[in-house]
Amino acid sequence: MGAAASRSRLSTWLLIAGLVIVADQLTKIAVDRLFAYGERLALLPSVDLTLLYNRGAAFSFLAGADGWQRWFFTILALVVSAVIVRLLWRHGHQRLFAWALTLILGGALGNVIDRFIHGHVIDFVLLYYGDWFFPAFNLADTAITIGAVLLILDELLRVRRGK
Repeated sequence: MGAAASRSRLSTWLLIAGLVIVADQLTKIAVDRLFAYGERLALLPSVDLTLLYNRGAAFSFLAGADGWQRWFFTILALVVSAVIVRLLWRHGHQRLFAWALTLILGGALGNVIDRFIHGHVIDFVLLYYGDWFFPAFNLADTAITIGAVLLILDELLRVRRGK
């Protein structure tokens, strides 16, 4: 595959990642402006919108640490993002794989923006059942999760095809 085709595919995937980032940031800005911290609005049974700040990683991992985690997760996300861009350059023609990487890239960078601007990530979707609560999350987290599921699916399909 030629460099022009790789560049064109990479541009498409980066545009999609950019759209994920924009959607993520717009939803966070809206919730941050419309809600007081901790305020909840029932959206559906067992689904609330809320405004929470996450100083850790996914599912508030290391949220209680003394601040070093902000830079650790920011640097980690930037390194992973660089690797993803390289993989998209080389394998952008593999649609499922590229979709997975693109969603992970957009989600990771969406949360990096929060860490740079606020020092924490804005979470706003809260799932619960009775007294059980799933950690709050946002659109970026959703994109990362869907991307991870697609990566697993891509690998299962690749193994099944014998590649």
